[in-house]
Amino acid sequence: MSTPRPQPDGREAYRHFAPIATRWEDNDAYGHLNNVVYYSLFDTAVNRYLIEAGALDIHKGRTIGLVVETHCNYFASVEFPQMVEAGIRVAHMGASSVRYEIGIFATGEPLCAARGHFVHVYVDRDTRRPVPLPDTLQNALQELKV
Repeated sequence: MSTPRPQPDGREAYRHFAPIATRWEDNDAYGHLNNVVYYSLFDTAVNRYLIEAGALDIHKGRTIGLVVETHCNYFASVEFPQMVEAGIRVAHMGASSVRYEIGIFATGEPLCAARGHFVHVYVDRDTRRPVPLPDTLQNALQELKV
């Protein structure tokens, strides 16, 4: 029994969109964004959302998110100088973890060029031990839940 091939999502599958400019250095030798760049786009979109929502203080906050799992499927090429929009949704919230799902869309395209996820485990900055999701974070994530 084979697993069905992943399919791209439409924009309606996401709760928030973050515009992101691609950079000259993002292209690889084949003329499109290198696969590792997509993970940077995922991280940028989610962390920008959390900072703007007041749920993450990257310099002084007691709670930080550590990535413990990532994955990406690719459906279409994107290249510099295209602008992209990262669609964000929260698929699961645990006591101290969150699964973010992100679709990377070329501006104006109805289907994502790539779709991925990563899981943050939220920990105490000093001890690196898991902590419950702070209320401000939970509130910001509620806006993204599917």
